[in-house]
Amino acid sequence: MNRASYWVFVFLFVLLGCKQNATDEHGHEHEAGGLEPLAYTLYSDKSELFVEFKPLTVGATSRFATHLTVLGDEFKALTEGKVTVSLIVGENGLRSHVDSASSPGIFRLALKPATAGKGKLVFDIVTKDYTDRIVIDDVTVYPDEQTALKNQKTETNSSEISYLKEQAWKVPFANVPVVATEYNSVIKTSGVVTAAPGDEAVVSAKSDGIVKFTNRNLTVGSPISVGTSMFAITGGGVAQGNIDASYQQALATYNQAKANYERAKELVKDQIVSQREYLDAKVAYENAQTAFNMVGKNYSSGSGQANAATISGYITNILVTDGQYVTAGTPMAIISKNKKLLLQANVSQKYFHLLPSITSANFKIAGSETVLNTQALNGRVVSYGRNAGAGAAFVPVLFEIDNSVNIITGSAVEFFLKTSSIPNAIVIPITSLIDEQGNFFVYVQTGGETFEKREVKIAESDGENVQVLNGLTVGERVVTKGAYQIKLSTASGTMPAHGHEH
Repeated sequence: MNRASYWVFVFLFVLLGCKQNATDEHGHEHEAGGLEPLAYTLYSDKSELFVEFKPLTVGATSRFATHLTVLGDEFKALTEGKVTVSLIVGENGLRSHVDSASSPGIFRLALKPATAGKGKLVFDIVTKDYTDRIVIDDVTVYPDEQTALKNQKTETNSSEISYLKEQAWKVPFANVPVVATEYNSVIKTSGVVTAAPGDEAVVSAKSDGIVKFTNRNLTVGSPISVGTSMFAITGGGVAQGNIDASYQQALATYNQAKANYERAKELVKDQIVSQREYLDAKVAYENAQTAFNMVGKNYSSGSGQANAATISGYITNILVTDGQYVTAGTPMAIISKNKKLLLQANVSQKYFHLLPSITSANFKIAGSETVLNTQALNGRVVSYGRNAGAGAAFVPVLFEIDNSVNIITGSAVEFFLKTSSIPNAIVIPITSLIDEQGNFFVYVQTGGETFEKREVKIAESDGENVQVLNGLTVGERVVTKGAYQIKLSTASGTMPAHGHEH
């Protein structure tokens, strides 16, 4: 190989090596020593805009990789819509638009500025469901690339974690801004659900005898209307203490008293019996009539005495079995309207001084992760204990609520009782927290596709939110859904192909 060929080979080798180094790990291509892309992340109440583009220079085309996310309980890629970008510098302006996404969530736009100076970029979004506008203020258009290079600022943060939009759009993901708001001190305890007074009725036996079910639909949870027959009490061959014998005895007593009264009523006219004897006969007749009516109410020979539902509602308990012997007053079934409930929270005596300040509570029914709120269920504090029972370590606090979410009486409850107010507290959803051996961390979004893992010190939780004592600043955005996916992606060290253009 001659000397000239050698130096040509070396030149090509260096050139190829430089070209390989100009491509980053996400597939972004950057010119060696050239302009680095700018990145902006802005939010409206409907959308998140994350856009990357090279610094704007007069006469050069800048391509915009515009990532649009629809906000909600979960952030989703905008897949359909028209997106327009407008550059306004002074009184001059130009615009570009696309009618569809090049891939889910990504709209590719381009502008070729003609005027240097300070201006703004306006992104207009039109979809079938909503329209939106997001503005980037204070954007510089440079007269040439050399000027742009001189003003280029390179900032690096070694603690930043890359998590691409393409990853976030494939999993449940959301974030919220950190705000200072009013919060409440919380007492965490347990308790139980009971029926509210007047919302529950017991169907009791009206006489002694054998129980016979008269309704085939007598099952726990079944709806029932007032007046619907439920049970019959019969003699069932019992020698004594049964409704049939009681009925016959009451009938005989009534017939005898009636005959005596009618006889005395005629004899008193002729003064054959005294007025006193007549009044005694009348009182005995009225008493016998009352007793007979009580025993004979809803009684028929052979069928026994019917016992019906006293309110409309749902059967919550069946307390007897077919063929069981009962005495008068024995509870046979419980019916609940299921419209009002009492929540009983059992509070440690050490919090007794705080009980008057409790106005509401969050709570979870055992077996459910759904957090409910007494105020949202038209709830109110009914009462709280002024003393503890003998040997009891807890004082009850009672809330009455509307049962609009079908809570079952008797359920165990986890309570978060809200007491004194804490002003200007930094509060985040409890779903933001990652517990690592007793230490708590969150992921803070520092850019459209960059995050920072941050340790936080927390205080009290109300089941939905938690107070953060340090580690976060108002205005930062913290991940509320998808934090574990970010953690797993950093552990695996894998990244999908990005496909951004610059």
